[in-house]
Amino acid sequence: MKQALSRILPRTRMLVARVLVLAGAACAGQAAIAQADPYAEVGQLVRTGKLAEASTKVEQYLAGKPRDPQMRFLKSVVQTEQGKPDEAVETLTQITQEFPELPEPYNNLAVLYAGQNQYDKARTALEMAIRLNPNYATAHENLGDVYAKLASQSYGRSLQLQANNPQATQKVAALATMLAPQAAKPRAPSK
Repeated sequence: MKQALSRILPRTRMLVARVLVLAGAACAGQAAIAQADPYAEVGQLVRTGKLAEASTKVEQYLAGKPRDPQMRFLKSVVQTEQGKPDEAVETLTQITQEFPELPEPYNNLAVLYAGQNQYDKARTALEMAIRLNPNYATAHENLGDVYAKLASQSYGRSLQLQANNPQATQKVAALATMLAPQAAKPRAPSK
């Protein structure tokens, strides 16, 4: 049982990395149309792993335009990539408070919450993202992953209470197979 659950957690980590990189790239791509330099530059720095430079560029930009939601979103991507998930959560939470109509910050909050095993918070954030944009495919997929993890936890608890439950054993195994890292293939964002 523990072995099955331990195979699901790396899938969550992959999901965190995949969604943040894709979301950052999408945000940078959309912003590049309106204003090519700062967004595209930060996006490129993140993709090439130059996180200190990216952070500096973000802070310089935000010094002049502190409320810019796209650059603040990129700031959260940089913070996450730097291994500062608590700071990224704070940045994204501030964006959702000031710009509650944007679904992307809710999606990325959910991914960070899932990475911290806070699946109820992740579910709530994803439901908000989907409420704001019912056609947000990535949020729907992420919500499915969160539901699968919550199901796995419930089946695991069932096995703790009744170790010889063959149905729960099969369900844990099926979820572990479905969410195994080798089965996860990053996909390009769709428009």
